[in-house]
Amino acid sequence: MTNTHKVLVTGATGTVGRQVVAELLARGSTVRALTRDTARAKASLPEGVEVVQGDLTEPESLIPALEGVTGLHLITFGGEYMAPLETGPRIVELARTAGVRRVTVLHGGERTPLQGAVEASDLDWTVLMPVEFMANALEWAESVRTGDAVHEPFTERLSAMVHEADIGAVAAVALCEHGHGRKSYPITGPEVLTLQDKVDALAAARGKAVALVELTPGQAVERWRAAGLPQDAIDFLIHVYGNTPPEGRTVSGTVEKVTGRPARTFARWAAEHADAFRG
Repeated sequence: MTNTHKVLVTGATGTVGRQVVAELLARGSTVRALTRDTARAKASLPEGVEVVQGDLTEPESLIPALEGVTGLHLITFGGEYMAPLETGPRIVELARTAGVRRVTVLHGGERTPLQGAVEASDLDWTVLMPVEFMANALEWAESVRTGDAVHEPFTERLSAMVHEADIGAVAAVALCEHGHGRKSYPITGPEVLTLQDKVDALAAARGKAVALVELTPGQAVERWRAAGLPQDAIDFLIHVYGNTPPEGRTVSGTVEKVTGRPARTFARWAAEHADAFRG
């Protein structure tokens, strides 16, 4: 059975976007996905999703995509190099004209011009502020498969990392239910984990031990440079890993408050992705 909500999801093939799509479908919403590459999106998104072409850097391309839409999920970076979007005011104007009532904005680590434009509007907006994604652990998959080890600096760092499906669940509630307008939601998992906790969970899920090997900050920088990370990204990682801010290591409880069920654990995430870590 469908409900009356028709939602346009931007970034629908991304780590969070595809979870927003899945949660909306589960609620019976009609889902439209905005993409620059329709063939790729149609191949990767579930059946029943309407895929439309458009680009957030070219707001006029959203006009047909917004037709009949009641909810809008926005990412704040776009274009070929995923730079902060400067098109927020026009996107908001088009959304209001189309009759959009509710908007969720995925906070990308910094307050962007698009987020500012949405917050200055009279729309019922909700800013989603997730901490570290559990999906980031997939960066370890190759080293675990080939060497049964995770190599990381600052091994004592703490994280209240969040399952990406829980971000999608909070977004879906905010897009479909009353009471979430003009709110910013920090979104975390249900527990604070060390790196050793994460490694142990991966070992249990794959059925084979995984070693945690600590890198010096210098070794980590060398590895990230070899991987092609720009200097600003390297500086960010050193800062956030070496001095994780309180919001990144404090359980918020938002998932349970908004959705009515506990947040998913990393052990669950590891079990769901165990094959990626098996040699």
